[in-house]
Amino acid sequence: MADEATSTDPLANGADTQPTIGLITQYVKDLSFENPNSPAVYQWQEQPEIDVQFNISSEKPADDVYEVALKVEVKATGAQGTAYATDLIFAGLFGIRNIPEEQIQPFLFAEAPRLLFPFARRVLADAVRDGGFPPLLLDPIDFNGLYLQQVQARAAEGAGEPAAGNA
Repeated sequence: MADEATSTDPLANGADTQPTIGLITQYVKDLSFENPNSPAVYQWQEQPEIDVQFNISSEKPADDVYEVALKVEVKATGAQGTAYATDLIFAGLFGIRNIPEEQIQPFLFAEAPRLLFPFARRVLADAVRDGGFPPLLLDPIDFNGLYLQQVQARAAEGAGEPAAGNA
């Protein structure tokens, strides 16, 4: 039985069949910061209300390569107007090979955003701070829980899993 191949032995034709997921790179795809009421905004006494919106999208730019983009829109407003507005698209390229198709979407819309979020959070905090405001420190997000909620909601509607671009 010494001539039987084990699961870690390479295949005779050199094919790589090991499941692999790796982060190739992460980057700021788009960043915008607006301070429409400066310099008057720095004299305002009231604390602005901060509205934060998230969106996750995914594309497949090449074989075995997926781009996951975490879009974060923040708007701080008060009675006197908009203090600031910032939009960030923070993305990562992931190499995914030999993973069953039904496992790719949960990775792209739950695990990949979890990996990208701390870096997007820092970019936003720095942008807001550099705009002359206290840094915006976003609370951690349970992307897996949000993904599962969406899958359940779509299943209840009879639509199946979310389409790429929505999460």
